[in-house]
Amino acid sequence: MQTINRKTLLYKSGVEYADFCLNHVEGCSHGCKYPCYAYMMKRRCGVVKTYDEWCKPKLVSNALELLDKEIPRYKDTIKYVHMCFSTDPFMYNQERICDLSLKIIDKLNSNEIRCTVLTKGIFPREIAKINGFSRNNEYGVTLVSLDEDFRQSYEPNAAPFKNRIQSLKYLHEKGYKTWVSMEPYPTPNFIEQDLSEILDAVSFVDKIIFGRLNYNAKASEFKYAKEFYNSLACSVIKFCKKNRINYHIKSGTQAT
Repeated sequence: MQTINRKTLLYKSGVEYADFCLNHVEGCSHGCKYPCYAYMMKRRCGVVKTYDEWCKPKLVSNALELLDKEIPRYKDTIKYVHMCFSTDPFMYNQERICDLSLKIIDKLNSNEIRCTVLTKGIFPREIAKINGFSRNNEYGVTLVSLDEDFRQSYEPNAAPFKNRIQSLKYLHEKGYKTWVSMEPYPTPNFIEQDLSEILDAVSFVDKIIFGRLNYNAKASEFKYAKEFYNSLACSVIKFCKKNRINYHIKSGTQAT
């Protein structure tokens, strides 16, 4: 795996449900084709030139050293650190990335900084061996379907859906806070599916985030997108209230 150096790592997020963030990898081997917003932005900025280049992740080799410098600077203003918005901290079948992610989580927790973590990979069971402050962390998976044919088309190199759920449930059973990001949720012209089946599969989690599919011409062609997402958002809210699960409906998902 190639490596790169960076001058900074921690940054203040502008995303509605995040605080500080970090991205300790450039690129992502999952190769999501929704399209991937992170890939679109990195290509627009000239960081990567092609999809193939994006799918060959590069590790930030000085990530831990940067944290040693930046944690004292930001510690008093950080509520939590999110991993990650432009890459995946537990990229499927990428052992070096997973190892570095565990070290980063441990370093942040050792400085009494909690983490929220989101992946389309599988959480390693070593997470449950990080003691003490790590109990404040929140671990989540992205899950927009249970259909493996759909996953292979749109998240070709990510972990199978059932494996994600299993790894998340393991952490739940160990007493960790868990969550699910149902975003970008596909319209019926991509796949006909029952949202209630997906919700039932993750009914053990502490929080659900739900959001629409953007940046896709096929999705914009679906005539009843507004009604579709309004209905599903209401279903998510009703399900969460019934099961005492926290929820967040992404801005722009519901329309009047």
